[in-house]
Amino acid sequence: MTIPRSDALSTPSMGAGSAEENSGPGPDPVPDSRPVASHHVWARLRRDRWAVAGGVVVILTTVVAVFARLITRLSGRDPYSYNLDALDGSGLPLGRFGGISAAHPFGVEPQTGRDLLAIVVEGTRTSFFIGLGATILSMIIAIIIGVTAGYFGGWWDAVASRATDVILGFPQLVFMIAISAIVPASAPRIPMMILIIGILGWPSTARVLRSRAMSLRGRVFVQASRAMGAGEIHVLVTQLLPNLVATIIVFTTISIPGKIGAEAALSFLGVGVIPPTPSWGRTIGSAVSWVSTDPWYLLFPGAALFLVTLAFNLFGDGLRDAIDPRTGETR
Repeated sequence: MTIPRSDALSTPSMGAGSAEENSGPGPDPVPDSRPVASHHVWARLRRDRWAVAGGVVVILTTVVAVFARLITRLSGRDPYSYNLDALDGSGLPLGRFGGISAAHPFGVEPQTGRDLLAIVVEGTRTSFFIGLGATILSMIIAIIIGVTAGYFGGWWDAVASRATDVILGFPQLVFMIAISAIVPASAPRIPMMILIIGILGWPSTARVLRSRAMSLRGRVFVQASRAMGAGEIHVLVTQLLPNLVATIIVFTTISIPGKIGAEAALSFLGVGVIPPTPSWGRTIGSAVSWVSTDPWYLLFPGAALFLVTLAFNLFGDGLRDAIDPRTGETR
């Protein structure tokens, strides 16, 4: 049986194509498209201690993000309330280590005296949901464009491939900064950031899904469905997509920290969320100007961003190996 050949150009290199996704694995870790029993995946994942540790941090981060406002309310801390009594005459926190005390476990913010624990907790909500929303949007675009281009081929594959190349050609962080800077101040900032990061974050994943779809469309089960009279959309939805679930799950997992990092970068540069909305990136950006006099202000938001990024990557790496154990054999 002859495997259909794409009418478009050969599959381009599937290297990392966007700045926010460079923190995750490249195309090599793409799992096998064959369905894997969930209990086998879980058993393999539990044997990877680093992946389990990463998964625990991911779960805790999700819980904190969902219940951030309840946590700050129950703890009696408000990320928006100023407390000038916690500052000295020059605006620096009273006491050692940035004002760390029983009342302020993470210290306080210079000049405002706002509780840093409340800021980090509420910032988790902002950064996490922007990263998650942008990832969902980018994955939807990548699935639609990548899978249909790889399956149908022809002129649509050529158009989709060239559009992917064009977007990958943009210096994406610079482009995000430019777009964010011209967004009206009256526009809802968080939805706009999700839209900007998500629309620019799909090309690399779309390339991988296109390649996987091209390899699957010549398989026996796809040809058999066509021979039995199944329509193209039916084959695409019931045959190809279920066999791409593993790839989609892994790429979703490893894309979230990249999107969180993109939000942090934009907020750090002053074109992200608008003050006083807490955000890890904005807090880190504010802390940089105080690092010579109050370096502790930088510690906790920076550690939160680093820990969550590392946890997602460890969990995504372990999930990839659990779905396709052959990817771990080369280590």
